[in-house]
Amino acid sequence: RRPPRSTLFPYTTLFRSPVEKKKTAKEKIIDSKTIEKEASVKKRRVVKAKPEADSVERPVGKAAEKIGKKKSAAKKTETSTKEKASSKTASKEKKTIDKRSLKERALDAYHNRLQSYYDEMKWLYFELYRGDEEAFSYFLSLLEKYAVNREEDLLALDEERMANPNWYKGKDQYGVLLYVDNFAGKLNGVEEHLDYLKDSGFNYLQLMPILESPKDKSDGGYAVSDFQKVQAELGTMDDLRSLTKACHKEGISVGLDFVMNHTSDEHEWARRARMGEKEYQDRYFIFPNWVIPNEFEKTVPQVFPESAPGNFTYSEEMKKVVMTTFYQYQWDLNYANPVVFNDMLENVLYLCNMGTDVFRMDAVPYIWKRLGTSCRNLPQVHTLIRLFRMAVEIVAPSVLLLGEVVMEPDKVLPYFGTEEKPGCHLLYNVTTMASTWHTLATQDTRLLQDQLSRVFQLPKDKVFLNYLRCHDDIGWGLDYEFLRNFGMEEIPHKAYLNAYFRGFTDLSESRGELYNDDP
Repeated sequence: RRPPRSTLFPYTTLFRSPVEKKKTAKEKIIDSKTIEKEASVKKRRVVKAKPEADSVERPVGKAAEKIGKKKSAAKKTETSTKEKASSKTASKEKKTIDKRSLKERALDAYHNRLQSYYDEMKWLYFELYRGDEEAFSYFLSLLEKYAVNREEDLLALDEERMANPNWYKGKDQYGVLLYVDNFAGKLNGVEEHLDYLKDSGFNYLQLMPILESPKDKSDGGYAVSDFQKVQAELGTMDDLRSLTKACHKEGISVGLDFVMNHTSDEHEWARRARMGEKEYQDRYFIFPNWVIPNEFEKTVPQVFPESAPGNFTYSEEMKKVVMTTFYQYQWDLNYANPVVFNDMLENVLYLCNMGTDVFRMDAVPYIWKRLGTSCRNLPQVHTLIRLFRMAVEIVAPSVLLLGEVVMEPDKVLPYFGTEEKPGCHLLYNVTTMASTWHTLATQDTRLLQDQLSRVFQLPKDKVFLNYLRCHDDIGWGLDYEFLRNFGMEEIPHKAYLNAYFRGFTDLSESRGELYNDDP
């Protein structure tokens, strides 16, 4: 590489162009006289300075000019040399960094994240599980196991998204939710039709439940009997991994449901509990009689009062009572048992390594139970979410948690956590969705305007997933305190909305079906 021109030719003023050489003799004489005159004036202006030990008489005129130019050139040469040396050092360092493999960089980054979160994780874990050292050690071993076994394409995605941590917060994310069997038969069929999804402008694909679930009592796939197996008719885990790889190559993120609150009664844990194994009975809420369940019923609301009344089911096989908040074949997990938390976390990390980008955390508010409460939105729920968030960020930092929190607005926001200790990355904007349908039925925008104004006041790090409809019911969790100002009472207004969307009112062309008539 050539040095700068100033280094090659430090005395550029000595090299004159042909035009400059054509100066007349008169001009040269004038220039000479002018220089002599200036030198004479400079001599007269010199003031005698106090002599110093290191003082040196300063040159003037052409000599000074030449020396100045020499110093300048020398300085430039020195600077250039330093720059070259610095450049070589930086290049050498860069080459050293580049020589490390992706796996090595990822392992270092994993250990840095683990160290960063370790103290908080231990504090929260010990607070929740009363200082259970053995359980915490196993928890840490899970992080190591899945971090070490993460495949290189996912490690590259981790690096890419860590470099741009706000990748999911822009306005360029458009998603579609679909049933695999209805859309393309199987998972490999979805892979074959990725061009259609991409051409349609989607870069987020949310798959409806695909994990193993009993056909006759699956609740649409939300009664999971094995969190590490795909429903046989939809394909295999290898098919899922192939699909996520193909999606990532096309710039499409993949979301899966993760059912946190319960398992199917056909899950291995439930089967072994029915066989009388106490270790597995302790993973659920199982009682010898109705005494404690009846106390729970006094304060716990019902999710499906018509189709699945009550929150408990009697098991003839065990001769015991099981908590079943949703349907009778969905047994509630006991997260007060650290074994449950550890094993459910392992399922999440396993699916992370299958290429999942977003987990729709199903029924989050229900996952901690305490007698004498509504068993909804308890403080320990937020502790669990924080632990899940830290574990996922340590092992698979490119993965997001999407909270499904179908609650009133004031109960939704805490699931974001705080700026220092965040919880879910994203939350469904349930409030705006329901308010939009209310606005359509009433032709009254006041509620929607009020709620949007509140959403817009939130800090920008609070990101909602906005949607029009999903597989679930609309759920009229509207702000009735606000609506009462305009004469809209909760029970008659819900009845009107249900009638409007079934086409039972004037000016309605709706063809909806009633999901749950719960005033």
